[in-house]
Amino acid sequence: MRLAILRLPMPQTASRLHAFTESVIRGMSRLSSRHGAINLAQGFPDFDPPEPLLAGLERATRGPHHQYSVTWGAPRFRNALAAKIQRDTGLEVDPDRHLVVTCGSTEAMMVAMMTACDPGDRVVVFSPFYENYAADAILSGAEPIYVPMEPPDFRYRREALEKAFERKPKAIVVCNPSNPTGKVFTREELTEILALAERHDAFVILDEPYEHIVYEPHRHVYGAALPGAFERTITCNSLSKTYSITGWRLGYVFARPEVVAQARKVHDFLTVGAAAPLQEAAVAGLEMPPSYYDDLRRLYTRKRDVFLGYLRRTGLPFTEPQGAYYVMLDISVLGFEDDVRAAEWFIREIGVAGVPGSSFFRHPEHRFLRLHFAKREETLVAAGERLEKLAGYIADPSRVLESRKRLGL
Repeated sequence: MRLAILRLPMPQTASRLHAFTESVIRGMSRLSSRHGAINLAQGFPDFDPPEPLLAGLERATRGPHHQYSVTWGAPRFRNALAAKIQRDTGLEVDPDRHLVVTCGSTEAMMVAMMTACDPGDRVVVFSPFYENYAADAILSGAEPIYVPMEPPDFRYRREALEKAFERKPKAIVVCNPSNPTGKVFTREELTEILALAERHDAFVILDEPYEHIVYEPHRHVYGAALPGAFERTITCNSLSKTYSITGWRLGYVFARPEVVAQARKVHDFLTVGAAAPLQEAAVAGLEMPPSYYDDLRRLYTRKRDVFLGYLRRTGLPFTEPQGAYYVMLDISVLGFEDDVRAAEWFIREIGVAGVPGSSFFRHPEHRFLRLHFAKREETLVAAGERLEKLAGYIADPSRVLESRKRLGL
């Protein structure tokens, strides 16, 4: 006698995960590696960190730093971090009451979102936005409200922001300088955002990993340091971009003590703590003199000038970044209706990887490709020489069609 096999329905994964996709940025990096393209998609340098950090790392591997540190950050690291923040912002920073050390700014943003929001709350997000922000809100059970920033200068309209605040959000996310647009928010814009947040009793979540990569004549304004702002701001940041250590995954949350006390709970149950040896090694970076940050700005200004010089020779329009190290390249003249296909064409035909702009926008937008220039000058020259080939495709659009047909795109 055969036994009947009863096939029951399988359990389904959480429905909130259906609202967003796997990281498009990381996907483009994998495709770039497969086809041997120059990766200007995922924003990490191809050069070493400053020598003091490398020396600190070597010392840390031989020291007593291989076990758990204090959950919210090793005391020596927090002390150095507090001193740097105080020097930069002018605020008094208590390393024991104002800071939570996290696994990069990515975790810092998730901690901030889960600390600020209950399920059912709303969060204002400017569009275009770094892809994690909407995902962070959704994973926290919150609903994103999108406020468009309009190209080419990516300014928001005050009336659109006011309308978003009328929906009573619990928080607004401000990336300054902005990824992906390179926009630097002015003092007037930040003051306006903070005034609306105060009027509607909302948090302002500031994401500032590019604080020291700002180009003349623009200046980075620390939102938390504006008059009366500290009580309602939650600042997220990392050491990744400033010290060229994206793989170290060291970030932090900076806020008033009552907020930090709750953020520490979230952080503890998410990751327990950031890597203890890397915290020890990174102290050397935090203690570097102000001249280091001046040199960093000059370094990235040079990289920007070199890269934009090549982009100008392609004939394609682009946004000139005010800060960070990203460029939004307008590829609409190439005739692609789908920018994901365009990004694949760039990888396979041009040999340069970027990120399809649609991954950063809430509304349908397929005319941009995001490229970054946090690379050695020789890498930028090699990428630029490949991108210069675009001028020929623009002059003869039939070449694009022939290439797409050959590649099956």
